[in-house]
Amino acid sequence: MVDEEYDVVIVGTGVAGAVLANVLTNAGKRVCMLEAGLHSGVELDSQAAYRTYMEYLDTFYAAAAKTPNSPYPALPDAPNADVLQLKQIPKDQPLTSGYLVQMGPIPFGSDNTRAPGGTTLHWLGTTLRMLPNDFRMKTKYGVGVDWPFKYSDLRPYYEMAEYEIGVSGDVADQPFAKGREKMFPKGYVFPMEKIPQSYLDGVFQEHIAKAPPVMMNGVPSQLQLASTPQGRNSNPNPRYRRTGVRWDHAKRRLVLEETKEENTYVPTGAVWDPNVGERCEGNASCVPICPVQAKYNALKSLKRCDPANLTIRTQSVASRVLLHPESKRVMGIEYKVYRDPSLGDHEVRTVRGRIYVLAASALENPKLLLASEAANSSDQVGRNLMDHMTVLRWGLTKDPVYPFRGPGSTTNLATYRDGDFRKDHAAWIAPLDNWGWTWPKFSPGPDVAEAVGQGLFGAELREAIRDKITRQFLIHYECEQIPDPENRVTILDEYKDRLGNHRPVIHYQATEYMLKAFEAATEVSAQLFDICEVEDKTEYAPASDPEYVRYKGVGYRIDGAGHIVGTHRCGNDPKSSVTDPEMRTWDHENLFLAGCGNMPTLGTSNPTLTMTALTFKAAEAILRQLEH
Repeated sequence: MVDEEYDVVIVGTGVAGAVLANVLTNAGKRVCMLEAGLHSGVELDSQAAYRTYMEYLDTFYAAAAKTPNSPYPALPDAPNADVLQLKQIPKDQPLTSGYLVQMGPIPFGSDNTRAPGGTTLHWLGTTLRMLPNDFRMKTKYGVGVDWPFKYSDLRPYYEMAEYEIGVSGDVADQPFAKGREKMFPKGYVFPMEKIPQSYLDGVFQEHIAKAPPVMMNGVPSQLQLASTPQGRNSNPNPRYRRTGVRWDHAKRRLVLEETKEENTYVPTGAVWDPNVGERCEGNASCVPICPVQAKYNALKSLKRCDPANLTIRTQSVASRVLLHPESKRVMGIEYKVYRDPSLGDHEVRTVRGRIYVLAASALENPKLLLASEAANSSDQVGRNLMDHMTVLRWGLTKDPVYPFRGPGSTTNLATYRDGDFRKDHAAWIAPLDNWGWTWPKFSPGPDVAEAVGQGLFGAELREAIRDKITRQFLIHYECEQIPDPENRVTILDEYKDRLGNHRPVIHYQATEYMLKAFEAATEVSAQLFDICEVEDKTEYAPASDPEYVRYKGVGYRIDGAGHIVGTHRCGNDPKSSVTDPEMRTWDHENLFLAGCGNMPTLGTSNPTLTMTALTFKAAEAILRQLEH
């Protein structure tokens, strides 16, 4: 069965797809979106959105393991990666028990969500920009690759992304902002004032302000803490004077309109009620769900679409890109509509458009391209899979710092986001965590069980828990990965899901460039703990940690950060990239790719803001092509 034809067909309703739909429908273009998840919540009906979100919350409250995907439906016809599926990879054979087929040598430890709104449903909300040097890694440090454009070329789109998401932050706090290539224009402010930094942040800032330089690789450096820009609502900044992104027909480009008036920015609340979630309430469950939607998610961008120009087909899993045999233009997207998720039956349909966009994820986009034998003349589709390989270090502070309040992190150690050391090993950012030992130990549950197991009861039990919980501290070192063609997503015909679609087959490893960074971060961490009077309680379990590795006799557990990047990078050369600088595939003139898969390198910032900026750049190119 063939659907009617649209101007643009988009696969996926995550942030890339939602931002594209918002721009395109409000420019008068007819858009059809394919969403693999269930219907509830993706419509623009407020009551349906409210009921669905309350179901998510009820599921989260009842879940024993509060993992990123715990609130959201597990769909057998649209499965996704989940951290609960991580296990040791068997010797000489792949790990196949989860959705991802893990070929190793270590498992890929990040997950995503296939649901209306995508992974922004459970992201932390960190919205750091990449640094100018991140765009020229090959030129500056001799590693990785350069982007096909400079930081300054992306800067206007960063401003659009910060408007769309609604970023809270303080520009003056951001390090590396005064280099050769200015990160922010003069007088620029974020839409909203920064989220207040936690009491824990203040304690560590006092220690670090009085501390001497620390040594890394024999080189001294002064530790620097910075407040973290975030995609969650705070007080609007009265000096912010942007009023929206629109398509300028005369200039044939997107513009972020400005005004001379003050107090113009209005925070976007919950999709079911704009008066809910206008400010962050400090619920401390940002991952996996903000109860009031004070944190941005892609449903907010969908809500801003022109409904007259938008069609969303739900329970619709894209299965193949249909190509013209001679011109190689895309002629349609084949998709499978499953009716009852408990039955496994489905109907095959095709939707057609003038332009097509794959905006599923950096795992699903390459899988779909490979299954369709599309866009891979460079042999780069699926290659250069990246994440922030993350090393956790935790301990007990001398005095209480009172974690478990507010967003997961409001301050980061920014000292090692850039520097000449990147010639030898990865850079990293190190957020100070506000949620105690939740990540490494699932606290406070195990702490209570341990105390009860020791026979404590009543006042003694309460005092023991109070003493331990209030002093828990965690810092995690998110180390950039440079592109490695052997880290990749592939497909094999023997591994398919219930609808007969391929499952992603993952090859993943930690290179010497990464391992040296773990060693250096651990050296810095030991000095930081001494400076801040933290008793190190870090311990890894080699037998049970599937992501355990050893380097120079020292063991590390490499956690995933949920920052899935690479697999269809943009570039200037069709022989070494999948898309051009406008995210259009080199092989198919009417096929665009959207999402973190376009990023040639990762840097040390969470990728959602950069991906959103790239999406605005792609939207501009799509509108030009449609009008041409």
